[in-house]
Amino acid sequence: MTGGGSCGPGWPAAASTRATKRATEAGRVGLLGDSLPWATLALAALPVAVGAGNLRRLPRAHGKPPGPTLVSILIPARDEAANIEACLRAALASRDVPVEVVVMDDGSRDGTGTIVAALAAEDERVGLVTAPPLPPGWTGKVHACARLAEAARGTHLLFIDADVRLRPHAAAALAAHAEDHDLALVTGVPKQVLGSLGEGLTVPAINFLMLGYLPGGGRAGSGQASLAAACGQLMLAEATAYRRAGGHAAAPGVLHDGLALARRLRAQGFRTEVVDGSRLATCRMYSGLREAWAGFVKNAREGMATPRGLPVWTVLLGGGHLLPWLLLPHPAAALAVLLSLGLRGAITWRMRERWWSVPLHPFAVAVALAIQWTALLGHWLGARPAWKGRAYGDSRTGAA
Repeated sequence: MTGGGSCGPGWPAAASTRATKRATEAGRVGLLGDSLPWATLALAALPVAVGAGNLRRLPRAHGKPPGPTLVSILIPARDEAANIEACLRAALASRDVPVEVVVMDDGSRDGTGTIVAALAAEDERVGLVTAPPLPPGWTGKVHACARLAEAARGTHLLFIDADVRLRPHAAAALAAHAEDHDLALVTGVPKQVLGSLGEGLTVPAINFLMLGYLPGGGRAGSGQASLAAACGQLMLAEATAYRRAGGHAAAPGVLHDGLALARRLRAQGFRTEVVDGSRLATCRMYSGLREAWAGFVKNAREGMATPRGLPVWTVLLGGGHLLPWLLLPHPAAALAVLLSLGLRGAITWRMRERWWSVPLHPFAVAVALAIQWTALLGHWLGARPAWKGRAYGDSRTGAA
């Protein structure tokens, strides 16, 4: 009876304690559940605040260069038979500034060089250079750009990809902007042509991340090298500054050549700026999800896909653009969704992208994160970035 008696009065106390713990835990869960939507709202509001300023202040290049100017339009080309003629004809239509157009045939296996040679016979402004064998430690495009710069005669070097179509005023406008604002580098993201669902799920991330998350948006006023930005599709460098900074040859093993050049110029005291490229050129980067995935994975390790950076990006992007959808119909989550789609819509309008890609935004964010994690996990597993028949070593140590 003693044992039973001692248990009698103790049982209600233990039950009460357990009930109190359960209530406390439930309260914590309730508090977390109520605060989570507000956290997602804060994460969605952050890029809206950054993006509003960047969109409002994004410069537009226009005009003609004030002094004697020759723009060398430099095009690295590897297996670009489907693109090179249209690219060249658009470049040759440049007005308001003298141009020369130099193409480097970088080991093409599809007749790219033959097409360029035929156009060179028609127009003396076209030059064709054949790339020497790729040296150890170099990536293909960086090597081609470095050799093109050596062959150029211009006061300004305009690097473009073969899938870019310049508008007639583009070369003059970029050179004028560089001269008027004392800039060593002027760059912009061309209007992106989206021809498939896969492209709509991947390509718009370029402008969204740069304008929504980069303080200063790459403008000259944000002079730190860490805040530099550049798009290798459309990039004009003042020739003297380019050579003083070492040009592409100063970082032979990188894959993200534009960003590396912009950071290096800023680190050496030069000014660089991102302008609205959507009115200067068009570009269809990729022809579907498979090609886009491979292209973005290739460059990811030099951007977001780092062991320290990617978890932060996952919280910022996942928390601000994916999680709110899972927390609907909470009012804070609903507002976060509206902010997320509103920012994406504003960037789409400003950069003249396709409107049908806006409703895909949460899926595009999920794909962007999947690409970055694929690149990071592939790096940990020893996978090497590859593009157009070439495999490269880790971007920190150069090409293999």
